[in-house]
Amino acid sequence: AVEFHLTDLDGWDWTRQFDIVAAIFIQFVAPAERPRLFDRIKAALRPGGLLLLHGYAPRQVDYGTGGPSRRENMYTLDLLHDAFAGWQVLRAEDFDADVDEGRGHSGRSALIDFVARKPL
Repeated sequence: AVEFHLTDLDGWDWTRQFDIVAAIFIQFVAPAERPRLFDRIKAALRPGGLLLLHGYAPRQVDYGTGGPSRRENMYTLDLLHDAFAGWQVLRAEDFDADVDEGRGHSGRSALIDFVARKPL
């Protein structure tokens, strides 16, 4: 069964153990809050669980096709590798693609995909 939760960062008990956490375009969290967010994601996953993260790379600001206006809110592969050190990285890709996700998120975009398995 699939269980969905829509809440803010502080509005949910993240201590449950999930098989997958999908973090899609969550780079609106301020850089100072990022370690806390990542710690909560780590706590939510059971051992062997998967993190699926998809977001913008810093050069997205140059494209102006959506996302935060501040580079420091974006992800880099180095940042994610450091944040999830010791995890088995299954995919780590920084790439450009054309997106059409409605007004404000359309055109060439700088994207990051990061898939990692939590250690057993």
